Amino acid sequence: MTYASAGVDIERAERALQSVVDRIRATHDANVVGGAGGFGGMYAGHFPEMERPVLVSSIDGVGTKTRVAAMVGDYRGLGFDIVHHCVDDILCQGARPLFFLDYFACSQLRGDRFEAVVGGIADACAAHGCALIGGETAEMPGVYVDDEIDIVGTIVGVVDMDRRLPKGKMQPGDVVIGIGSDGLHTNGFTLARRALFEVGGLSVRDFVPGTSLTIGEALLMPHRSYLRSVWPLVEAGAVQALAHITGGGFHDNIPRVLASDVQVSIDRRSWQPPAIFRLIQDTGGIADAEMFRTFNMGIGMVAIVSRDDAPRCLEALRGAGEVATAIGEVQRGSRDVQIV
Repeated sequence: MTYASAGVDIERAERALQSVVDRIRATHDANVVGGAGGFGGMYAGHFPEMERPVLVSSIDGVGTKTRVAAMVGDYRGLGFDIVHHCVDDILCQGARPLFFLDYFACSQLRGDRFEAVVGGIADACAAHGCALIGGETAEMPGVYVDDEIDIVGTIVGVVDMDRRLPKGKMQPGDVVIGIGSDGLHTNGFTLARRALFEVGGLSVRDFVPGTSLTIGEALLMPHRSYLRSVWPLVEAGAVQALAHITGGGFHDNIPRVLASDVQVSIDRRSWQPPAIFRLIQDTGGIADAEMFRTFNMGIGMVAIVSRDDAPRCLEALRGAGEVATAIGEVQRGSRDVQIV
């Protein structure tokens, strides 16, 4: 009896890793110590440009978006999903990424899927100046369902203590800017799959009404990274707070960055959510409140800026290719979100 005959093939896992090792090494810079393959990734923590550097970490997963990838047979975007999600999370504290670690798990390893996902993680890290310094490939038959995968990522970034977000300077009248998403990103897929495929009886090959996208294509749109467009505003000191609209939607994420004596009022008429959200809502018979608590509804990131800074922030974001709109304002209140 061997480990392979029991369901775990170590040699197959090593071959899969070798298929992406060059792309992993391409993410390494002078701060990576020892290269790939050690028991732990090492990163030299020298930040002479900062007075009080603080490390910022986050961990997340892509959830059941992997099920949609399996239905479509396309895993290429999942690596970008997890990196972009984590980059956006620490951006909300004013941090830039330093290094990343990934977790890829399955019942039985398939090299093509592993290469598509981990290769995508490496490419996304390289594009963000973030070193991929470690990871775990877990082949666990009997724990994971056959033919399914699980993807998790951990990121570590850095911010100067005095420049961290949120600033705590929010005042009534400050402007809430919504920055457009590319779809569901990495949240709400359990509800979306239930509404579209179980209740509605639709297929990933059916088209989203009013678009040229199939449902599968719309659901697999990669999570958008806001680092390049938002970072210049963060460095310029124009941003009071950032909220990444992920699990929990507007109601759970925006209050995380608000001071205790203010609330935010959102005008839902100020933007048009992508058609995939309307299809999910209509097919599943989902209430408005549930939609805004579960999905990003077409707004992937919220920035709170002063009224004086709002016009130049909007101009800069649009110039960087974002769909950015003033969607609300800060009011006196108690750390809440009102959607009107």
